[in-house]
Amino acid sequence: MTKKKGSIIIELRDVWKTYTMGEVKVNALSGLNLQVEEGEFLSIMGPSGSGKSTAMNMIGCLDIPSKGDVFLDGTNIASLHESDLAQIRGRKIGFIFQKFNLIGTLSAKENVMLPMIFQGIPEAERHRKAAELLAMVDLGDRLDHRPGELSGGQQQRVAIARALAVEPTVILADEPTGNLDSKTGGSVMDFLKKLHREKGTTIVMVTHDEDVAKNADRVEYLRDGQIVGRRR
Repeated sequence: MTKKKGSIIIELRDVWKTYTMGEVKVNALSGLNLQVEEGEFLSIMGPSGSGKSTAMNMIGCLDIPSKGDVFLDGTNIASLHESDLAQIRGRKIGFIFQKFNLIGTLSAKENVMLPMIFQGIPEAERHRKAAELLAMVDLGDRLDHRPGELSGGQQQRVAIARALAVEPTVILADEPTGNLDSKTGGSVMDFLKKLHREKGTTIVMVTHDEDVAKNADRVEYLRDGQIVGRRR
């Protein structure tokens, strides 16, 4: 069934994440409640230690809560095994990381093809789609270049193309401009906004930069593992 724009695609209900450090227990998340709507561009902001990264791990099915429920597209991931989480991640979520996380020995095209291999997409389709995605991010002439032969902005655009490779339901961007100069970072944000505007892609972005956050439809402010404010 096709979801209507505005329906809830991600929901965190009273989510706690507690880490034990020796005899001390530290709550990275303390009863976090958060909803993300289909087709929304959401930014999560907060100081160091506020729980941003832990919240992103929950949204991205990279971790499960100590307590509470996390729903992704109607599925409660809180009690799933790692193998099941991996399947959900592979099908529904595309990741864009601050440090790009490209494989240095692979070409731009091969990096984009990689997630398609894990989803069993036929080889000919992988080649066609990777070339198409790299052309979409203005790297159609860099298919065979390795990451070390590309600028930081170009590497981030390869990472964006890779995130789109399996047509995910949600794009999670963790400080996507953090390692880029302001001009290049602006270009990356322009592309993410275009992706959201023209394709209706749901984007959840973690950032510490207020100027970057203001590109989103909604900003949620975290402190001590809880939402303490929001701006639309």
